[in-house]
Amino acid sequence: MSPTRIIIDTDPGVDDALTILLALASPEILLEALTTVCGNIGIDKTTRNALAMLEFANASHIPVARGCSLPLVTAPGKSGEAVHGASGLGKAVLPEPKSKPVNQHAIDFLIERILAEPRQITLFTIGPMTNLALAIRKEPRIAQALKGLVIMGGAIRSGGNITPQAEFNVHADPHAAHIVFHSGIPITLIPLDVTYKCLLTTADVDRLNRIASPVARFVRDSTAVYMDFYKKYEGFDGCALHDPLTLATIIAPELLTLEEHHVDVDISGGISNGKTFADFMKVSKKPTNMKVALDVRGRDFIELFIERMEKLA
Repeated sequence: MSPTRIIIDTDPGVDDALTILLALASPEILLEALTTVCGNIGIDKTTRNALAMLEFANASHIPVARGCSLPLVTAPGKSGEAVHGASGLGKAVLPEPKSKPVNQHAIDFLIERILAEPRQITLFTIGPMTNLALAIRKEPRIAQALKGLVIMGGAIRSGGNITPQAEFNVHADPHAAHIVFHSGIPITLIPLDVTYKCLLTTADVDRLNRIASPVARFVRDSTAVYMDFYKKYEGFDGCALHDPLTLATIIAPELLTLEEHHVDVDISGGISNGKTFADFMKVSKKPTNMKVALDVRGRDFIELFIERMEKLA
């Protein structure tokens, strides 16, 4: 089996950074590019962090395209600095990257790469979906040309993590999510319903750090602020691996329980703005538009993540 070719659209971010490492540690995946977007922190820092992560992992040959710095319609939301630290990477300190982003904007980069090889590339959006939404608007043919799309976003039966109802990535640009959900692209959605079952604990991080390696130290230092946040506000000793879980769709699909539903997002601007909801009772009579992960063997995924990090270390 040849590896699945992917591009990750990302706003690094701690769990984004861990997703990049997991992709590079997984032989089932060929990471072909990163595109960056404003989300957890501003576009300058997300782009710097994407370049720095690739350099850290000896993968600077992988291109990075800088993308959108603002949501489509709404004002920029709250920064994720409380969760991800001022740099976006917790307490981890990576040197200034020597490499630079490519000269193309992420939107044009995505259009060109996806149309050049139709049905070959799977896109992973693990931040707000602004880049993809604008790419669809600029060149609608990419909806048919993508092999698939895996989204970390939304909360279906679960509560939200940025408002009581909405999940951060979708809430940061709900109009972009609306465009993407209705694009006809084959979508798999990884919502908070499953990511909160994948908890990396301090014991896991200590176990990984029995290996004296920069990778193990990076996992420890990057998750430090993240874990403090979870302890303070959510009362558990660890952090959820939201974004890395998207890669389970390739490396361990048997861990996920997927259901097909019609899923939409509220863009009315009211109290549930950015809320994602599934038509479980089929009342809208609309056809299903995505597969949604509603359960996961969370501990098995964490074990897999640690094993891959140990190999990388």
